[in-house]
Amino acid sequence: MKRIIIYGLFAILSSTLFAQGLQTIVLNTPDLTRGFPVMKTLSLRASEKDFDTTMLKLQDLSDLLWAANGINRADVGKRTAPSAMNAQDIDVYVSIKSGFYLYDAKKHTLELVVEGDYRKLVADRQENFATAPVICLLVSDISRFRSGGDSLKVSWAAFDAGIVSQNISIFCASVGLGTRPRATMNQSELRKILKLKDSQRLMLNNPVSYKKD
Repeated sequence: MKRIIIYGLFAILSSTLFAQGLQTIVLNTPDLTRGFPVMKTLSLRASEKDFDTTMLKLQDLSDLLWAANGINRADVGKRTAPSAMNAQDIDVYVSIKSGFYLYDAKKHTLELVVEGDYRKLVADRQENFATAPVICLLVSDISRFRSGGDSLKVSWAAFDAGIVSQNISIFCASVGLGTRPRATMNQSELRKILKLKDSQRLMLNNPVSYKKD
């Protein structure tokens, strides 16, 4: 009974936290002990079609973002996802009901970009994906590449975004969450809302939720 009460309190606190549109959401320290072994995880990886609407608990969101593209070697600032020339060009924007946030890997926080629910713009014509409580939007800033023309930089950006997206997929499979890598989104409107620079390219998005019963 005590465990049920504690779980309920955490659920209430998480719902309150994400409903407020806070300027900064301080994420929990990632739990490096959770999840299935690698081979078991790979056997479970799949692209989800239906998404539960329950907001992720703070620990789940914290671990998700760290797994996606967090810092795993603090002494040199390197990430869980490799990138061409270590450009670290991929930024993870997080769309939830209260707003769009930008993941700050150095601080392990979410910083508010704009208030409002824009998940339908990320889902675009595939409206069912807007029901996911969290959508990770992967944006590459190709100006971080130190050499190469724009065409080559966009190719590198695609590789890097694919790796981050796969990190999300593997994490979700390992802990029992559902996700799906997607390229469809309303790019023109999202660019305006997020106030992206010309060098910032919208690459992929991953809706994430608990598995539906």
